[in-house]
Amino acid sequence: MKILVVEDDEAVVNVLSLLLSSHNYVVEVAVDGQIAWELIEVYDYDLILLDVLLPKLDGISLCQRLRSHGYQMPILLVTGQDNSQDKAMGLDAGADDYIVKPFEQQELLARIRALLRRASVNPAPVLEWGSLRLNPATSEVTYAENLLSLTPKEYALLELFLRNTRRVFSYGAIQDHLWAYEDIPSEDAVRTHIKTLRQKLKKAGAPVDSIETVYGIGYRLKPLESKAKNRQLESFNLPSTAKGEPIEQQTLTALSEVWNRFKARVNKQIEILQQAAAALMNQALDRELRQQAEQEAHTLSGSLGTFGFPKGSQLANRIERLLQVGESLEQNEIVCLCELVAALRQEVKQSPEELNLEADEEPIDDSDPRPLLLVVDRDRPWAEQVVKEAASWGFRGAIASTLVQATASLEEQSPTIALFDPTIAQLTEDSLTLLVKLNNWTPPIPVVVCTAQASLTERLEVARLGGQAFLHKPVTPTQALEAVLQVQQRVEMFRQIGIGGATEVRVMIVDDDPQILAALRTLLEPWGLQVTTLEDPQQFCQILEATLPDLLILDVGMPNVSGIELCQIVRNDSRWGRLPIIFLTAHTDSSTVNQVFAVGADDFVSKPIVGPELISRILNRLERIQLLRNMTEIDPLTMVYNRQKFVQATSQLLCLAGQQGQPLCLAFLDIDCLKQINDLYGYSTGDIVLRQCGQLLRQTFQQQSVVARWVGEEFVVTLYGATKAEGIERLSRVSQTIRQQWFTSSDRTHRFRVTVSAGIAQYPDDGTDLDSLCRAALAALHQSKLAGCDCIFSAGGTPSSILASS
Repeated sequence: MKILVVEDDEAVVNVLSLLLSSHNYVVEVAVDGQIAWELIEVYDYDLILLDVLLPKLDGISLCQRLRSHGYQMPILLVTGQDNSQDKAMGLDAGADDYIVKPFEQQELLARIRALLRRASVNPAPVLEWGSLRLNPATSEVTYAENLLSLTPKEYALLELFLRNTRRVFSYGAIQDHLWAYEDIPSEDAVRTHIKTLRQKLKKAGAPVDSIETVYGIGYRLKPLESKAKNRQLESFNLPSTAKGEPIEQQTLTALSEVWNRFKARVNKQIEILQQAAAALMNQALDRELRQQAEQEAHTLSGSLGTFGFPKGSQLANRIERLLQVGESLEQNEIVCLCELVAALRQEVKQSPEELNLEADEEPIDDSDPRPLLLVVDRDRPWAEQVVKEAASWGFRGAIASTLVQATASLEEQSPTIALFDPTIAQLTEDSLTLLVKLNNWTPPIPVVVCTAQASLTERLEVARLGGQAFLHKPVTPTQALEAVLQVQQRVEMFRQIGIGGATEVRVMIVDDDPQILAALRTLLEPWGLQVTTLEDPQQFCQILEATLPDLLILDVGMPNVSGIELCQIVRNDSRWGRLPIIFLTAHTDSSTVNQVFAVGADDFVSKPIVGPELISRILNRLERIQLLRNMTEIDPLTMVYNRQKFVQATSQLLCLAGQQGQPLCLAFLDIDCLKQINDLYGYSTGDIVLRQCGQLLRQTFQQQSVVARWVGEEFVVTLYGATKAEGIERLSRVSQTIRQQWFTSSDRTHRFRVTVSAGIAQYPDDGTDLDSLCRAALAALHQSKLAGCDCIFSAGGTPSSILASS
């Protein structure tokens, strides 16, 4: 339940928030009556915990305003005055109860429970639904006396359903009830909580459909059937899901047979729609064809939903509305019509069984460029959920339920990252040998450990053996994949900055002791760091400009110019303001340390130097600076460059191409029908498509390439050293890969495919600067959209390659 605490005393707020949160309540805070009123106008609350003495609008006045505006939620007044007059004023103003400060915590909780029961359609102290029992006083949940271990959100979700057994809750209603307004999650998160709660109920013996999906509306507790009704069903021998094949499955099978008979007719109807769209594109749509196409769209709008294609019906309905406008359509509306028809064609390629998706695990495709996640866990159902959801995060998935299977997967599939539970074997020592093997693989396979064993000893052992992250079960698949993605991105980031990668990181060291310089060079170069040493600080500025270091190491005490003075010079120059600086010093007194940090140092290492400590501090600094760069340069959804970074990187490549006489291609790619995907399946599904396409582009174009998200559904790629013909060939392969890939809607009810359109231009033939190249490539992209999408046009207006849908 969601409680609004209206209190201006910060200490009291902290105590109440901690107390209520620990008992699975969602807590929001308002520090005065006016803020509380504004929040209540926007958000739903199950109870208001209201202080009497408040700034701007006092508790009594707020209570009167709420009741005069028809708000019925329970109000519990908190007052510091223990006299009858104040209590009477509060109750007359519309409060349901009051409690006097200081109050006993258990009394406050008991009063809150009583008020919530009073407002609930289920007023019993213990909430029951068949054999399911939830006791708010003890926060215990049982089914047929089997204790359920629920997370706070799962508990709150179940309590919400039990207190409102006849109500259907939409995603928005669940979000409003169970989360504070600043923490509202995505619909995916709500879906995940529903799914895990269903699984735990099922495991405890509850019916599979205890929490019922009311399609198009939301979720509710399935109404309990009376014993008399069950006997009546049995006496009439009516079919049920408990005996034989479920009615829904029988219906789906029958519809599939009918669909197979009428599929050819539907395809002909869509062909007429395509003819009408093409005629509109050429401004040659006659009245007869328009009327015929409008009629076919109207028919499809009514029939496709019956066959199990509700999204197809919506597409046909939108096509019908556009055709009704006819020749008055704007050019962008005509392009939209073409995209809708293409989306409709793609939709009906699937069978009703594919649309009614609870997808089986797909086989591993070695040609798939997405990183492979190996889930090593003996809990097969949980692992299968992770693998199913992994596709939405840009991963392929494989499962190993035993150590033998995991070892075989290493040899056969070369996973990119592993999600690993050491309890897969009876002896933990045996499991940890696999962790060592993964860490010593070539290249090393990063490991996220996810286990119920979470003592300090286990955590230390995992860290010592190279585990990259540790999760304490129970965790949802979404939580596990968030950790996997973070680790994967961190590994890729280190490859970008050169630690263990191809590009070396430049480190400049300034120290007047040549022995220290030689020792540091010997220590750092084996780590792939490019080291420049300087003994004479008088030459500092020249060497700094010449080497452009990624990190600077300075000695504190040097003749003529100290390291502290050099640090001040660096920090006063806007070009070097973010350069990481580590100090070396034999002086560890507080005065020197304070002075070092006062001038802008990031870290310091005391002499004599301990090699592992210095390496660790350098890597930490480099990781920090790369994270900061990523925040300003990387698009957070697709993990490719943002537009600003693209302009900077491509401008540099253009200069290089001009100096070396090399060709350069610039291409724009647009995901066809993304707007329709957002309309049909929701923006979270559109984000899945964008994330996976971005990851595919990033993995495909690596060497001497720049990949970025331009705007919305558009990506832009720069290919240095590539001719237009080579660029078209590479784009065609990417387009083919995307076309063959299945995407799953965020609610996992539909699978679909997408296509991309592209336009490409070449330097210097189609433009000699970034602006002219972008205009030429965007014009070519526009031509590909006008031609019906799913094709590549080169600058100049003629198709370089038409990629027919298959």
